[in-house]
Amino acid sequence: MFEIIFLGTSASAPSAKRGLSCQLVKHDEFRFLIDCGEGSQRQILQSGVGFKNLNHILITHGHLDHILGLGGLLSTFMRWETIDELNIYGGQWALDRIHDLLYGVVLRGARPPMTLNFREVKPGVFFEADNFTVSAFPVFHRGADSLGYLFSERARRPFLPEKAEGLGVPPGPLRRDLVDGQAVTLPDGRRVDPEQVLGPLKPGTRLVHVGDAGRTSDLVEACREADGLVIESTYIESEADLAKQFSHLTARQAAELALAAGVKKLILTHLSRRYREKEALAEAQAVFPNSAVARDFDAFQVKREDG
Repeated sequence: MFEIIFLGTSASAPSAKRGLSCQLVKHDEFRFLIDCGEGSQRQILQSGVGFKNLNHILITHGHLDHILGLGGLLSTFMRWETIDELNIYGGQWALDRIHDLLYGVVLRGARPPMTLNFREVKPGVFFEADNFTVSAFPVFHRGADSLGYLFSERARRPFLPEKAEGLGVPPGPLRRDLVDGQAVTLPDGRRVDPEQVLGPLKPGTRLVHVGDAGRTSDLVEACREADGLVIESTYIESEADLAKQFSHLTARQAAELALAAGVKKLILTHLSRRYREKEALAEAQAVFPNSAVARDFDAFQVKREDG
């Protein structure tokens, strides 16, 4: 299961109720900030999620409304010394711009308060944990190096406690070894293999995040059968020409992508101040009923429906 907390959901400029692009994805002890618009450090504080373990920042692209908050965030870290290492991931053009912001404006010859790593991301898996991976895929938007991100739990075989009970496997380390795929020997000398207590292989949860995008035709496979799709919806269909001109999506286009890719839930973000929330929601739900529009500080749990 992944949890995503929306810290900023406005497009291009903040509104009275929406901050600039920033989301937090959580999985067990891991936390990933996706983009960091101006004022994100305040949003982090106001949300209550805090700065603990906030050492992975994924940048979708280098436009200012997605990166300017990194200056304030680093300034906050300089005063609080909250973390030992900060990893910023993104395309090279975005990283160069962020480097100029942090070293040329914020630090100006000072040393960062932690080890600061700029990690260029190419399409494919770039982060691996024991039970999930994070991969990147290209996204079409104005300028270079725009990326989307896929959080994917590894496939697993569920433990069947009733089978273990029937075989006399006691709770504790022996069951843990079986879950890890190791055969065990019971106190009475009998051998139990993992296949005896594990169910069929089940795919893990898939959460896809797309920042700004100018088209969806090349995103269908990346989003295929995702349990959750988070994507921009800057415009509505009545101004589709403007969306195309500025390389953004309408709510209808986002919903059509969700339908074509067979995703389970669609969550819209990056809304323009020119529309009411219910306009974007109605347009999306007319195509893809399981759609939602995220507000600042909304939290969604994304997990597979079968378990």
